[in-house]
Amino acid sequence: MDVRVQGTGPTEPFLSARDLFETEYDLDRPVWVYVREDPDERTWTSHDAEGHDLSISRQAASSAMARELALHEFAHMHRNEQAHPSHTQSTEEALYLALSGRSVERRKLTHCYQIANHMKDIYADDLTLSVAPADKLVAFLESSLATALADRPADPTNWTRLTPAADPEITAVNAAFALALVERHGLVSRDHRLYDLAHAAAQDAPGIRFERFKDRFRSLADDPGESEYRKALVDVTREYAIDEPQAAD
Repeated sequence: MDVRVQGTGPTEPFLSARDLFETEYDLDRPVWVYVREDPDERTWTSHDAEGHDLSISRQAASSAMARELALHEFAHMHRNEQAHPSHTQSTEEALYLALSGRSVERRKLTHCYQIANHMKDIYADDLTLSVAPADKLVAFLESSLATALADRPADPTNWTRLTPAADPEITAVNAAFALALVERHGLVSRDHRLYDLAHAAAQDAPGIRFERFKDRFRSLADDPGESEYRKALVDVTREYAIDEPQAAD
């Protein structure tokens, strides 16, 4: 793997992640890592025929999770190079198939993109968890869910939803994703605090079929065909946005 770090940020996390990733996988195209000064810069990747770009804030690149973030993004790059359906399927196309002719709230439409990203993350983390310990990932999932629950309003029926992160419905889906990931790989026992947090999130959003979402994420096929993956994405979108699951076209 050819990993080239640009900017004045640390290089060790990315080179360490490369060394771990190479124990099982490889990338055919070079990776350009851009460390940004903006602390609010989101970690994101882009891909083309020349290579992969990874942009990350200096704050994230210097954090305790830096190596794990890099591993996760390398896994997305690998899925992209292998043309895995989760990384080639157009989210916009799937949402059109799922929601055509329906009126959907803007916030729910935004959440549908987040759910599609969860499905991509499942397949990326199938790779990262095969080469690296899971302790930091589990701690991250636990911390993120605890923060979301702490931010929820005291009276959910009388508040204005300002951000997707503060919305009890998507928080419940995020909790379902977290449990699905740890159960898919057998990472924690049933008495782990993550289960208590997920239960609280599910209670805050009684309209969300928590167990259904968890089962959908957990049971994603390892190597789906294009139509199989499209149907899975269409079904989970309909489940969330209109609560009327139907067969995909």
